[in-house]
Amino acid sequence: MDIIQRLTNLFSDFPTVGPRTAQRFVYYLMKQPKERIEEITNTILELKSKIKFCSFCLNPHENENSLCLICANYNRNKNLLCIVEKEQDLISIEKTGKYNGLYFILNLAGSLTRNQEINTLKLEGLKQRIQNPEKFGIKDAKFLEMIIATNPTPEGINSSVLVERILKDIKQDFKITHLARGIPVGGELEYADEETLESAFEGRK
Repeated sequence: MDIIQRLTNLFSDFPTVGPRTAQRFVYYLMKQPKERIEEITNTILELKSKIKFCSFCLNPHENENSLCLICANYNRNKNLLCIVEKEQDLISIEKTGKYNGLYFILNLAGSLTRNQEINTLKLEGLKQRIQNPEKFGIKDAKFLEMIIATNPTPEGINSSVLVERILKDIKQDFKITHLARGIPVGGELEYADEETLESAFEGRK
């Protein structure tokens, strides 16, 4: 297999990138000067070596300590925990400027049935963070509301059911809410506009 096809196959593994787009990436790179290629490859290597995951919410960051900038911010409301599916959902919610609590990123692995063991560990991690946030770097937290902000897709709905089951097993006094259906069924938080997300947060129940 020649290098063009090998690189095309690698790009095709990226989320939402099909073979044609992957091939366009390869031909774009072929036309770039060597310095540009070195910049791209060095940045990718930096991404792998410098980025770490927050000890509490699992958000990737470059902060010196174990917490990301959101979790390390003393002004965040430590009574609220918003549970999202992936990093991009957290970013979308932050852009609204309407939520000031903490987060937990599920990042459940693909099929909820095929990866049951991995997902069980991740849900157990959520449970531990709620029960003992200090162990994961969050001091003075007393969660009064759990906001399940999964996407209204089949996988997101399944994730929501699993999360709610875990939350109900925790013997603590907090309420469980879901985002209002301002987001269309089958859509994703990542692609929702800020007004829609704001409406979904304000109407949660």
